[in-house]
Amino acid sequence: MRNLCVKVSYDGTAFNGFQTQPYGRTVQGEIEKAIKKLSGETIIIIGSGRTDAGVHAQGQVFNFYTKSSIPTERWAVALNTRLPKDIVIIEAHDVPEHFHARRSAKRKTYRYTIDMGKFPDVFGRQYRFHHPAPLNVEAMREGLRHLIGKHDFTSFTSIHSTKPHHVRTVYEADFVQEGPILHMYVTGNGFLYNMVRVIMGTLLWVGQGKLAPDEIKTILEGRSRSLAGPTAMAHGLMLMNVEYSL
Repeated sequence: MRNLCVKVSYDGTAFNGFQTQPYGRTVQGEIEKAIKKLSGETIIIIGSGRTDAGVHAQGQVFNFYTKSSIPTERWAVALNTRLPKDIVIIEAHDVPEHFHARRSAKRKTYRYTIDMGKFPDVFGRQYRFHHPAPLNVEAMREGLRHLIGKHDFTSFTSIHSTKPHHVRTVYEADFVQEGPILHMYVTGNGFLYNMVRVIMGTLLWVGQGKLAPDEIKTILEGRSRSLAGPTAMAHGLMLMNVEYSL
């Protein structure tokens, strides 16, 4: 029995999230069907985390156990020939038996992208939230700095979160602007349900002048979802990378 770790990218537009659901098309469901076609095994893969409906991934990670004799280096190509075009396996490698894609993860990086142009880019519209009104990016950057460190992020997660506690550590967070395109990068030890999207929605209020940057600290300390801004649209969010200490 081997334990394989796989990195996968996908366009989340037509998916009902990563994790298998009773209804709707999911990334996990498509991958498990491809593994069944390839090796004949009925396998449940273990993802590094969930992504919501409409959210994309450049570097999602999952692992699974297999009895197949297919060489490790052939899994990526073989699975890609059996997967739909909006999912691409990037690499696969052997890992120790105890490796668990979610529990073993040390750092995750998400990116949220805003298109500040007057008109949306027809070719990038599926991956960017279009916001043509002016934004004070420096104020947004100042507000984001209050979230770096170890905090209780109750104000920045969905009221439907099922986690036993909401304490997480954000290691790095910043904005990178490329012309009219604004990216927010956030790296942490883990993220709560809708956490990055709520952060983005609240920082948009800062950028619009509805909140002062220092009010982000007050919202964080208030530990109430009602204090924060709206949940930003899913299609602007992408899971960029998951890091491990193997």
